[in-house]
Amino acid sequence: MGLYLLDYGAGNVQSLANTLKKLGHDFQWISSPADFHKATSLIFPGVGAFGCAIDGLISRGLYEPLREYIASGKPYFGICIGMQVLFRSSLESPSSRGLGIIPSDIGVFSNVDKSVPHMGWNSVEFLDPEEKAHEGLDPASSYYFVHSFRAAYDWEHAEVAQWAHTTTQYGQEVFLATVRKGNVFACQFHPEKSGQAGLRVLDAWLRLSEKERAISLPTPRVARHPKPKDGFKKRIIACMDVRSNDDGDLVVTKGDQYDVRERTGRDGVQAQAAGAVRNLGKPVALAARYYEEGADELCLMNITSFRHSPLLDQPMLAVVRAAAETVYVPLTIGGGIKDTVDPDGTPHSALEVAGAYFRAGADKVSIATEAVFAVEKMRERPSADGLGEGDGTSAIETIAHVYGRQAVVVSVDPRRVYVDPDYDGPYKDELVFGKPDGPEKERGKAWWYQCTVRGGRENRPLSVVQLVKGVEKLGAGEILLNSIDRDGTGLGYDLDLVALVRRSVRIPVVASSGAGRKEHFVEVFQKTDVEAALAAGIFHRREVGIDEVKEALAAANINVRTA
Repeated sequence: MGLYLLDYGAGNVQSLANTLKKLGHDFQWISSPADFHKATSLIFPGVGAFGCAIDGLISRGLYEPLREYIASGKPYFGICIGMQVLFRSSLESPSSRGLGIIPSDIGVFSNVDKSVPHMGWNSVEFLDPEEKAHEGLDPASSYYFVHSFRAAYDWEHAEVAQWAHTTTQYGQEVFLATVRKGNVFACQFHPEKSGQAGLRVLDAWLRLSEKERAISLPTPRVARHPKPKDGFKKRIIACMDVRSNDDGDLVVTKGDQYDVRERTGRDGVQAQAAGAVRNLGKPVALAARYYEEGADELCLMNITSFRHSPLLDQPMLAVVRAAAETVYVPLTIGGGIKDTVDPDGTPHSALEVAGAYFRAGADKVSIATEAVFAVEKMRERPSADGLGEGDGTSAIETIAHVYGRQAVVVSVDPRRVYVDPDYDGPYKDELVFGKPDGPEKERGKAWWYQCTVRGGRENRPLSVVQLVKGVEKLGAGEILLNSIDRDGTGLGYDLDLVALVRRSVRIPVVASSGAGRKEHFVEVFQKTDVEAALAAGIFHRREVGIDEVKEALAAANINVRTA
């Protein structure tokens, strides 16, 4: 008897388990259909694609027992897919049948006026502000959403509207953030990834008596039209490049134009040969620090040799597990997310590698070199849109199919290729021209951006626009846009590059490389409208604080998370 968690076999459910342990709540896992009879409260932390969730429930014999459990009147808390499966169906997987408890269907966000997936922090708004049972929610707080499909708020149909508890607006669409009726409470956002605000939601529900959890009256129908501006927040991301130093310890390092070894001796003299790996701290300690300082998201990029056999890389998997135990915001892991073969000849698919990181506590995986090769291959298969066709076997496609496109980030490493201003080659439509009042070295010049692989060590015959459009079609949910030219310079983001990519895709874009001052963050959001900005070295060295960045953004009327 007691609290049970349902894991249908996909996604990061470990983070919820870590959260419940932190809050002091005991639980058990549903391991067989018979366990539903033992459960007196149930949390379904679903992550991934709707169809895969339904298939996972059916294949494990859990679909009908779950439906029967909810019908029994015992308390149910659904998270993300755990909320969406309550509906009849989803456009994400039209042939898959949901539980049908809520008589409506899940639709897809429009990307006409915004990027999709809806990835980041947003606010919620109560439909009945006088209702005292708010499950710990606060309209002044922000919660982490990551989804492409949503349940639109339909107040004209009473049988659907009575389930509505809070709504959220993204662009000009108003959708259900939480539903609540009888014994059911569910949220579209991830409370386990929403910092202290999310922990309060989980704790409030769990501290109710089981009788109180099972009794919620329908919410009155309230018309809610879109406001001129939504509550979506710009994200500040702290990134940690993790590799083994010369003593074999995993450390956080930072390169200058991708070179992570010291070039200056203790006497300040420039060294002729590469020195020791630059050590800026331990990854788990830094991750905990950045969480406490208000980072909206964290990235751990594995740049060690272990990434060639990531499932044997126990130190890196241990880092992810340990970080997930102390960090309650999204965690992206990169490095080695590809088809691999262990030294003993054992093959592992990229999907298997990603699954190992998800089970360790990651929320998203970042793919770099393999994404370039996948787009090169797809371009060999002609298509009407000129982008080519995927064959369903790339890491992007296989991971997105199981976990949803929101779980797949593509990290792009472009560099400038300077050409004559009258250049008439294959990339002429992507040319950027130096401004008359710009840096002197750029005046009168033109350039395009070439993709690289293997950490910038190898150029490929592919432009950045070709790459980002290609990976978007393959199923990537976000672009992490680096710049080899700006990396470690402190000169600010390459705004021409960021703006070019932002115009080229309809998925979220994270600006990276070059930040040296808090004003650079303000500049990149104001001039390019990207969804997020990432930095590493300036945070590691405490040259700029995350709180300083957010204060500067708020002063510039840029919406950021503060609670």
